[in-house]
This record gives sequence, C-alpha cells and structure tokens, in this order.
Amino acid sequence: MENSTTTRPPQKEVKEIMDIRELSDYLGIGKSKIYALIRAKKIPASKIGRQYRFSKEVIDNWLKEKIITKKEDTEGTLFQLRNNSQEYTGEQTPKENK
Repeated sequence: MENSTTTRPPQKEVKEIMDIRELSDYLGIGKSKIYALIRAKKIPASKIGRQYRFSKEVIDNWLKEKIITKKEDTEGTLFQLRNNSQEYTGEQTPKENK
C-alpha cells in the first residue's frame, strides 16, 4: 500500500543574488514578464555588463510595497470614478482650467 499523505518536493534554496531565471522561479512568473518589468522600470534590478541581477532582500521589500489593499475611504486617491456614476476606467479625470 502506498502512503496516502502527499509530500511536497524539496524547495530549492533561494540565493541572496538571483539572475533572471532564478527570479522567474522565485516569483513564479515568466522571464519575458520580468524583462518587460525591467524595461518599464517597475522592478528593482542591477545590470552588470549585459546581465541583470536581483537582490532577494530588495525584491522581498519591493513585493511588500506592492501589496494591494482596499481602503475604506476613497477620497484623496489618484483614481477617481467619473461623475460618481460611471464605471472605473483607471484614468485620472483632467483638472478643470481655472
């Protein structure tokens, strides 16, 4: 008889400094997505020669800063509902000319 409990495969040790492939494994996203984030300057990266390197500590802090939470009060946010009746578009409403 086989053991009915499932075991997880052993996790790889995460290095303090990672390359693109290692970061892809760590974050669970594709390498092309990581390159897109680098081009958009949305992810902290260091370029050494022609290669990118990522600090685990910096990436972990970056992830903590990117946590999305729902705020009870929506006043003062960058995103607004247009005329409070239209659907959210993700765009800011233009400021009125004074």
